[in-house]
Amino acid sequence: MAPRTKVLFLCIGNACRSQMAEAIAKQVASDVIDPSSAGLVAFGEITGPTLAVLSEHGISADGQHSKTLRSEDVSGTELLINMTGRTSDSIFDAPSVPSEDWDVGDPFGLHLSVYRKIRDQIEARVEDLARRLREKADSAENRQTVGKGSEGEPAKQPETKTDAT
Repeated sequence: MAPRTKVLFLCIGNACRSQMAEAIAKQVASDVIDPSSAGLVAFGEITGPTLAVLSEHGISADGQHSKTLRSEDVSGTELLINMTGRTSDSIFDAPSVPSEDWDVGDPFGLHLSVYRKIRDQIEARVEDLARRLREKADSAENRQTVGKGSEGEPAKQPETKTDAT
């Protein structure tokens, strides 16, 4: 089993995009992603349209709540996914963890169809992230098993004959 990567999804208010990403990751990538989310300035609740479009895909945000980013959130993560619309470099003086900037529009206050479009984009990106993490874990696992016999012991090297002339 692949190790789970602690991923922090960040947006502006932690009411729409990062909440969607956290809930989707719990649903489709719990084998490789240990998700959490935060906002630069928390809105204070997960919006109704966010919950509605997640529910349309059978995804629940139960147990999640809107929260502001804290330094301990960043230090406790292995990968930060930034969906604020600003680059990670402009938000953090010196990012202490690897980050990816995802260009995902902010649906806040817009029509439900926009929320659906954003949900679908985030779902595709989370699935891609999960695929990459699984490939990375498989690659690391394969490197560890190279040179091991069937029982996990070092493989016996074939004997070579040398001609003493």
